[in-house]
Amino acid sequence: MSPTRPRPLARLLRPLAILAVAWLALSWWVVLVLRFVPPWTSAVMMERRLGALVHGERDFQLRHHWVPWDEMAPSVPLAMVAGEDQKFPFHHGFDFDSIQDAMDDADDGKRLRGASTISQQTAKNLFLWNGRSFVRKGLEAYFTVLIELTWPKQRILEVYANIAELGDGVYGVGAASEAYFHTVPARLGPAQAARLAAVLPSPRRLHADRPSAYVQRRTDWIQRQMGQLGGPGYLQGRAPARTGRR
Repeated sequence: MSPTRPRPLARLLRPLAILAVAWLALSWWVVLVLRFVPPWTSAVMMERRLGALVHGERDFQLRHHWVPWDEMAPSVPLAMVAGEDQKFPFHHGFDFDSIQDAMDDADDGKRLRGASTISQQTAKNLFLWNGRSFVRKGLEAYFTVLIELTWPKQRILEVYANIAELGDGVYGVGAASEAYFHTVPARLGPAQAARLAAVLPSPRRLHADRPSAYVQRRTDWIQRQMGQLGGPGYLQGRAPARTGRR
């Protein structure tokens, strides 16, 4: 009696399953390493550099350098939370209320607005590319879960502050502080930190060093929110005050 040969489908699924497990293990290992090691670049930075090469932007210069948490003024991460994701200290990577609100607005025909948390933006900026495809959003959710399970909240904010795009070719609070305010992040005041956070929705169109009326209004709003949140202690999850967003 001849041995039973594996079916073609089984022969195909086995290597695919091995590849899937290997990819899951590798991706988690990378996230684990980056909990302790500063990332020297990000996927979004590499995408921007490649785009500059493709489009022949000879004068393009990418500016970025890592700044540890304790070398940032406390107002820097607070301003980013106040402007981008006020529930950050308390959620687990996803703000489902904001997601539902965005879906309701879309159903009502209103302008589509973002509902990504700082954790999601960190996952996208660090590992993925810009775009709105379902594949990217699915990978973003996957890496967001990995990051939230592996990193403390302070590490997420530290990485986000270091890789967020704050101007065309300007990434992270270290490069932005030098480019726009000619100082180091430890010496940024609340108004300067709020102005950096104010350009995050569209850093290639908005300018921290040449603030438009919109950027100035948003800066003022972020500063008020920083006060209402109760200061840097809010980032440690202390009693949340009344907030104006999310």
